[in-house]
Amino acid sequence: MKSRSKTEVTFALASEMMKKAGLGTAVSAEPLGAGEFNTVLAVKTNDGNAYALKVAPSEDADVQLYENGMMRSEVHFYSLMREHTDISVPDVLYADFSHELLPADWFVMTLIKGRHPSGEKGEEAAALAEELARMAASMHKVKGEGFGYIQRGLRPSWHEAVRAMTEDLLRDAEKKGVRSRRGEKLLRLIDKHAGTLNKAECRMVNYDIWMPNIIVQETAEGKKFWWIDPERSFWGDPVADFVCLEFFKPFRKKTLSARAYNERADVPVTLSREEEIRWGVMMAYMGLLQEVEKHYRYTPLMFGWWRNVISSALVYRAGFKALKK
Repeated sequence: MKSRSKTEVTFALASEMMKKAGLGTAVSAEPLGAGEFNTVLAVKTNDGNAYALKVAPSEDADVQLYENGMMRSEVHFYSLMREHTDISVPDVLYADFSHELLPADWFVMTLIKGRHPSGEKGEEAAALAEELARMAASMHKVKGEGFGYIQRGLRPSWHEAVRAMTEDLLRDAEKKGVRSRRGEKLLRLIDKHAGTLNKAECRMVNYDIWMPNIIVQETAEGKKFWWIDPERSFWGDPVADFVCLEFFKPFRKKTLSARAYNERADVPVTLSREEEIRWGVMMAYMGLLQEVEKHYRYTPLMFGWWRNVISSALVYRAGFKALKK
């Protein structure tokens, strides 16, 4: 999708990057995927191999606070997922944070061929929801030693971390001359529920389980699921991933995801009131993220702007409704 944050990468530059990575001579470089922040290209080389080249926004790009250094965090979480979970992820073959060829971070990974889930209905949709929940449970087995985004510094408690994350978004909004009254309301609710938030264990959280980040391959043994783009991952409350699982369904009605999740989880989710409060906070946080994000990535003439306007309103409503009970 078109976005103001993306770095322009010419074929000549992509060729230099592949050469530096020691992966052969590029013969083609085409846009890849539906990402809205980074530039991603499918690059074919003279030896017949194909790779995914991912380039972060330029170091002088106007991005949100948590997005600074996000690619370095992404590479780190790819490594953790590969080493400590059974989730299939691409191999990062080369990462360059030197800014020698261009003023941006970038890396090259294996190109996973397959399709993004789309249009599943009935039993297929249920099976997909169950698989995503199991993958989330696998990720949540990885424990952290501090809460929050790595690139923003870790905090000793989940309340402190999610409060700092929310304050960052409010500062991002202020930088654009925007005041978010709903974001300010969320901050008050975070403090109100500090005790409940601090009951959350510190686990690896993806918080970006959308279909463009899932690749399905059809194999002789059946479907194989790959997880890509863990760029929004953080250390925090595993309940946060239930924002994306069975999206827009009220927390206590996410029984399909909860049942599948508990098949693999070391700490089961019980759909309790305390968990609902923690989910409500992260649902409203998603609303704030979408509300502020549009000012950095889009203009009012872009589809993404109005999609975020509508989505953030719906997500805020669901989060605040859960917290109001």
